[in-house]
Amino acid sequence: MTQSATELPQVEPEVHVLSESLPGSEEVLTPEALAFIAGLTRRFAPRVEQILEQRRATQARIDAGERPDFLDATRDIREDHWTVAPLPADLLDRRVEITGPAEPKMVIHGLNSGANAFMADFEDSLSPTWDNVVRGQVVLKQAVEGTIRHVDPATGKEYSLGDRLATLMVRPRGWHLMEKHLEVDGRPIPAALFDFGLFFFHNARRLLAQGSGPYFYLPKLQGHLEARLWNDVFLYAQKELALPRGSIRATVLIETLPAALEMDEILYELREHSAGLNFGRWDYIFSFIKTLRGDSGAILPDRGQVTMAQPFLRGCRQLLIRTCHRRGVHAMGGMAAQIPIKNDSEANLAAIEKVRADKWLEAKDGHDGTWVAHPGLVPVAREVFDTVLQGPNQIHEKRRAVIVVAEDLLRLPQGTRTEEGLRHNVRVGVQYLEAWLRGTGCVPLYHLMEDAATAEISRTQVWQWIHHGASLSEGRPLSLSYFQSIVTEEMERVRREIGAQRFETGKFSEACDLFVRLSTSETCPEFLTLAAYDLLTAARPSARNTGGI
Repeated sequence: MTQSATELPQVEPEVHVLSESLPGSEEVLTPEALAFIAGLTRRFAPRVEQILEQRRATQARIDAGERPDFLDATRDIREDHWTVAPLPADLLDRRVEITGPAEPKMVIHGLNSGANAFMADFEDSLSPTWDNVVRGQVVLKQAVEGTIRHVDPATGKEYSLGDRLATLMVRPRGWHLMEKHLEVDGRPIPAALFDFGLFFFHNARRLLAQGSGPYFYLPKLQGHLEARLWNDVFLYAQKELALPRGSIRATVLIETLPAALEMDEILYELREHSAGLNFGRWDYIFSFIKTLRGDSGAILPDRGQVTMAQPFLRGCRQLLIRTCHRRGVHAMGGMAAQIPIKNDSEANLAAIEKVRADKWLEAKDGHDGTWVAHPGLVPVAREVFDTVLQGPNQIHEKRRAVIVVAEDLLRLPQGTRTEEGLRHNVRVGVQYLEAWLRGTGCVPLYHLMEDAATAEISRTQVWQWIHHGASLSEGRPLSLSYFQSIVTEEMERVRREIGAQRFETGKFSEACDLFVRLSTSETCPEFLTLAAYDLLTAARPSARNTGGI
C-alpha cells in the first residue's frame, strides 16, 4: 500500500511522497511539515541549481589549467576585523564530539557517550534509503522529546537515554544530493532541504525551550556563496516558525579544496548563525584529488601514506585554527579512522595510541575539540583535550604567527604508489559500496571505520592512477587490464574472507561493477553517492501510482 491522500489529509496537490508508507512515518511526514518543506523547496531549489552550475564552471576552469587561489574580490572581508555572534552556552565546550548515522542505537549511544556533543548524520555515514532517512527523523524527534527506546533484535537488550546527554547536532546531506522519494511540483527536492527542514520543523522550538537550539553541521560546501544560501535558508526557516534570528547555529565542514581558500568568507556569510569550522580531512583528501584531477603532476601516493603529517593537510589545519580564533569561534578537529579492536589486545592498544597521538597533535596545534566515531574513544580524546585546554576552549589563542598561502594548500603529498595500496583501495571501495547498497553507510573494515568520504578517496585515487598512467613502485604502469586483474583477484580474496554464502547473497556484483565504472570513466565522476543512489532508488514507485499529500 502506498502512502496517499487517504492516509494523510491533503495539503497541496503537487507534493507527493513516492514510497510505501513506513511505520512511524506519520510522526514526521505531517501535512504541516510537508508544507514547510515545499515552501523551502520552491524558494531555494532554483538557487541550489545555480550553485551546482557554479561548481561545474569552477571545475571546468581548473581542468583547463587555472590554479585555485584566494579570491581578490573578497580581500576586504579577509583583512577586516569582525567576529561571529556570541555562542550559546551549550556550544562553548565542544572538546569531544561523537558522530554516527541517525539510527536508533547510534543516537542513544551517541547522546549517552559522555561526549560534549553528538552529531547525528544523514550524510557520509548513512545510506539514504527512504526507510533510513525517515526513521532517522523519527528517532531524532523522539530523542528531543526524551521518549526514544531501542530494543536490539539480536539480544533483546533495551536501550534508552540516560541523565547526562550530549548536545545534539545534525548533519543534513550536501547540496549535490536529491531526495527522490519526495517531489514538489513534479520534481525531486534537494536532500539538504528535506533533512534540514524536517528536523527543524519538528524540533527547533522544543530544543530552544530546553535551553539548547537547532544546531547543524554543513557538509561539502565549496565556497562562500553556498554558505550564503544556507544563511538565507536559516533566515527563512526562523521567520516561518516565528523563532528569533540566530537561533540556528551551524558548523561548516572544510572538506573541499575550494572552501579552504574561502574560510573567512564562509564564516562571514554565516556570522550570526556560525558555530565555527571543522577540518574534514578525509573528504578534503578526496576533494584534493578530484579538484586537481586534470593535473598529471598532482598524483597522490597510497591512501595510507596521506596522513596529517603531509604539509598540505597540516597547512589547512593551521589556517583553519587561525581563521576561526581570529573570528571568535571554534576550530574543530577531524576524525581519526581507528576504532577499538576486539579480541586482540595488542592491536587494540596500537590503535588507541594512534588516536591519542592524533588528538594530541590537534590539541597542541590549537583545535578546540575533536571528533571520534566510537564511544570507546571518547575517554581517550577527552583525556588529551583536558590536559591541553585550560578552559572550555582555546579560542583566545589567536595563532597570529601562522601564515598559510595558497601554494601551501596545493603542495603535493610525498610517498609511494604500491600494488598493495591499489589492492586495498579495491577491497575497501567495493565492500563499502556493497554495504551502502544494502542500506549501511558506516562500515568497519580492516580495523578502520569507513564511510563515504574514505570510499571516495579509494575510487578517485584509482581513477587518478589509471587516467594519468601512473606507475606503481614495483615499476609497472597501471593499465586497464592490470586493474581488471587486480579487481578479479581482490574479489576472490573478499569471498574467502567473508565466506562464499555471504558473498553470493550480498550486492557484491553491483558494487564491483559500480566501483570499476567509477574508476575507469573518461572523466572523474563528482560523487560516488550520485551513481550509487540511482541504484538504491531504481525500484521506487512512480509518481503516477501515488496520490498527493
